[in-house]
Amino acid sequence: MNTDNINDIILTRALSLTLLLIIGQFALSYAVPHFDAKGLSDQHFKDAGVPTTFLLTSFYYENFIHFGLGPKKDGNGDFKLTLPLKEDTKLPVISTKDIGVCAAAIFKDPSMIGKTVGISGDMVTGPEMAQAIADARGVPVAYQAVSAETFRSFGFPGAHDLANMFQFKEECNEGFCGRRSLEFSKTLSPNLIDMKTWCSEHAKEIPMD
Repeated sequence: MNTDNINDIILTRALSLTLLLIIGQFALSYAVPHFDAKGLSDQHFKDAGVPTTFLLTSFYYENFIHFGLGPKKDGNGDFKLTLPLKEDTKLPVISTKDIGVCAAAIFKDPSMIGKTVGISGDMVTGPEMAQAIADARGVPVAYQAVSAETFRSFGFPGAHDLANMFQFKEECNEGFCGRRSLEFSKTLSPNLIDMKTWCSEHAKEIPMD
């Protein structure tokens, strides 16, 4: 079975109303595979002409739990949150729970068909993320900004893809943040969870080594 047939099977299962999670497209000199795949799916749904709402999501808080992105001890035993984002760069973030709440609201609203909408639960910088985790865990956490090239060299599974993702969010920050309105998100999920609240609720789940 070729990929076109697989896509058609997926499409057939979603004919009534399709909610597709995608990322806005920009001309880049590097690849972000998990973004690119969504963009290709995006085009497939457009070509098929089925009723579709395109939902632009944000960085999941849960990445600090499941993808090893939480603070780690340096050579002096101090905790550091290390990401390839400048200290003043804003990052749209959201809980997976709120993505579900927003998606459910979109499914219930036929006026959303044909639209592209973006959501976020908070807009935070690297130091603000580090402070939110520090406050929740009760230990100091410093923020350490590194280049995307340095982050790629860390070598853990997915490091290259994640570095490219953060590079994209850094280089296209104004447009990326601008398409993910907090105000609009609150119309879909009035009880959006911000970074500080999420950290306080999930502090013990964030690995710190």
